[in-house]
Amino acid sequence: MQELIEDLYKQLDFLEAEQESVLLKAEDGVRITKRALNQLKANIDKKGFKSPNEEILFFKETKPKVFSKLIYYQTLFNIESKRPRSSSKTQIKYFNKHIDRLQNYFYDHLEFYHYYRRGSTFLDEHYFLRGKVDIRLFPDSFSFNIDEKFSTSHDSTVAFILAYDMLIIYLQSEIQKLENGNVIDIALSSQKSSNLFWTANKTDLIELIYALDSVGAINKGTTDIKKMALACEQLFNIDLGDFYRTYLEIRSRKINQTKFLDKLKETLITRMDNADE
Repeated sequence: MQELIEDLYKQLDFLEAEQESVLLKAEDGVRITKRALNQLKANIDKKGFKSPNEEILFFKETKPKVFSKLIYYQTLFNIESKRPRSSSKTQIKYFNKHIDRLQNYFYDHLEFYHYYRRGSTFLDEHYFLRGKVDIRLFPDSFSFNIDEKFSTSHDSTVAFILAYDMLIIYLQSEIQKLENGNVIDIALSSQKSSNLFWTANKTDLIELIYALDSVGAINKGTTDIKKMALACEQLFNIDLGDFYRTYLEIRSRKINQTKFLDKLKETLITRMDNADE
């Protein structure tokens, strides 16, 4: 199943990089993720699970990773197909309205949202094992209306949380484009090309950019992420691609969210210790 997930991500990465039309991208994304979801279901129907822990892991992590992409692209299509073709102000208002709606989902499921975000496990047997749906325990769950062999009470809720995270970041990026006029800062565009090259992982640089922004290290935190990313792209001769999406993936890490920053600290301390010897 891990190979299926990796193959899905490769297909979606290619789609994001090559397809410029957001509506065509969303349509293709729905098609690709539906196929992957059907493959997952066929795999489970055929092999089942060896243990309750394996079943919990699948419905808590594996299935939501795929289902969330389907929700993301389907909702993205619905939002973008109705996007106003008028002023930037009207479009920004439209996107903010959708952000509020998406965030309301988190508020409506706040107890489970905190449970999931904190990495809690003590209720996993109720949330992520099939056949555990109890309307008295989970009155907001619609799981009893769908495929009981391929659903639990809360695997879909996880998928919606992941999908809405991605959508909020997408909408915020579109708002920033509209607010900035989608124009690269003149000072950046007039600079000479750099002879410096970023040779670490692209994700590492994005992690660093967000860390610098979080502490207000650049212009006291008043510069938006997009300008910082553009500056780093030009300085280090690198294309960061969809850095908002990459940041979401960094946030979604179950272990060691600040992997690159931790490595920076560790290697710097080692260097200073060695210099004292």
